[in-house]
Amino acid sequence: MSLSNPESYARWHAARLAPLWESPNAHKAPAGPLASHIWRWNDTRPLVDLAFAETSPASVQRRVLQMLSPHARSLADEFTCGNVLAALQCLLPGETARPHRHTMNALRFLLEGSGAVTLVDGKECAMEFGDLVLTPGMCWHEHRHDGAEPVVWLDVLDVPLHQNLGTVVFQPGPIEETPVTMMDAAFASPNIVPCEVKGRRDHSPVFRYPYLDAVRALAHAPASPDGARRVRYVNPLNGGNAMATLAASMMQLDKGVQTVPARSNANVVCTVVEGHGETRIGEHTIAWGPRDTFTVPQHNWVSHRSDEGDARLFIVSDADVLQRLGLLSEELRSAG
Repeated sequence: MSLSNPESYARWHAARLAPLWESPNAHKAPAGPLASHIWRWNDTRPLVDLAFAETSPASVQRRVLQMLSPHARSLADEFTCGNVLAALQCLLPGETARPHRHTMNALRFLLEGSGAVTLVDGKECAMEFGDLVLTPGMCWHEHRHDGAEPVVWLDVLDVPLHQNLGTVVFQPGPIEETPVTMMDAAFASPNIVPCEVKGRRDHSPVFRYPYLDAVRALAHAPASPDGARRVRYVNPLNGGNAMATLAASMMQLDKGVQTVPARSNANVVCTVVEGHGETRIGEHTIAWGPRDTFTVPQHNWVSHRSDEGDARLFIVSDADVLQRLGLLSEELRSAG
């Protein structure tokens, strides 16, 4: 029942005021966790071929297929899971994607092919299977494919965050002045970094993280409390996440290990690098294999297991955003 008369409403509305006590959200119970979604490689890869046939980077600048959440209200609602947008980008031999830069942070994780190169502020970053390449916000980046077979990689960006904050800025090339960068070799010795660092210091000076380095690190990583082995990609200058606002890690599920259910208020996108297994998210279980990508929306209980042998998953989340704001929550289900 209304607590105010129509005249009061009219005067409030005329002054752009609204009574909170009558808002439909004032006493609304929080909705339950969103359901996950999976993009299976066997289904999406033929659609990449369709993109190859239909267009080219010369005409559309970037040949990209965005992975839009089934909870998106329209094509303009560009998110895969929370503050994370994932997509598949692809190049044919001899193609290039011209330079541009934007405030959104982006990372690339190669899924298929070889011979492609991403240039970040003019520094060449080779792209081989499982390699992670960073393009931090407002870094110039372009792609070139000198190989002999198609390449497909996973793009992950914090587009939804910037859309919500009103901080989207895009600048097309050409590059007016190539920024100063340093060779990755300067940061290749564990636990040692140069005293003098040239160029920007607001992001990682390393743009390429080879897959083989992650595999070697996983072999020596102890099990996490839930039973999985994990390593995270870091900025060598401060030990923080390699990419601001996007926390990237690699998880290994050893043969026979079933992880203890855990949940978080972070939104997660997982891409299977190697192996087969299944993940229980909330009340549903999904089976997965190499190059499948699936989401773990916030607040869902989640557990993983490998079907046979070791399995590795590349994981990106918005946990870094929540942690910076002092809002990150993580929980492990007790045995009892």
